[in-house]
Amino acid sequence: MKPSLKTGILPIEGAEPDYLLKIILVGDSGVGKTNLLSQFVRNQFNPESKTTIGVEFATRTIQLDGKTIKAQIWDTAGQERYRAITSAYYKGANGAMLMYDITNSISFNSLSKWLKEIRDNTDRKITVMLIGNKSDLANMRSITLTEAKNYAETENLLFLETSALDSTNVQQAFTTLISAILEESISSGIGISNGQKAGIKPKPGVSVGENENKCCK
Repeated sequence: MKPSLKTGILPIEGAEPDYLLKIILVGDSGVGKTNLLSQFVRNQFNPESKTTIGVEFATRTIQLDGKTIKAQIWDTAGQERYRAITSAYYKGANGAMLMYDITNSISFNSLSKWLKEIRDNTDRKITVMLIGNKSDLANMRSITLTEAKNYAETENLLFLETSALDSTNVQQAFTTLISAILEESISSGIGISNGQKAGIKPKPGVSVGENENKCCK
């Protein structure tokens, strides 16, 4: 069942959000993490995008079912030499996008390694979405939809294919993940953080249980 989402860019810059979330992008180098983030935050794709060194992050504020959500999205390097650095930034994450390139079987075979790293360095209840990027190159596909869906089902992950190049499913991927994070917080009653740290952080007077959007894995 697909969630019913009412989304949009927050019209007032600097407005206090109802929720502050931290989302991490994880996967092999070259799968398109940086451009997926750029497409979501700036509606831009850079064909000459360089490999991320360490960690970079950007923010975007959206409206989802009447609530204002500010997402801090962290783009982590996929190269082995940066693993010790990037894993330190997993702490406090509410959600993760576990990414592979649908034309690159090696990136798909690396998913279990990355998923273990996510789960070892975050709360075990973190919401994870499997992202098969570069759907615009379907004619060069190495990983079938069935393979990816089976993996997602086995590991209890959300799943969607995207194209950072032509923006297919980019907005949907992020809004679906955000919706699922809030839903998990409501059902478990956990995830509130203090101060300005990322987390399910309602503004004063807003209860976590007030958000009633639905999302199914």
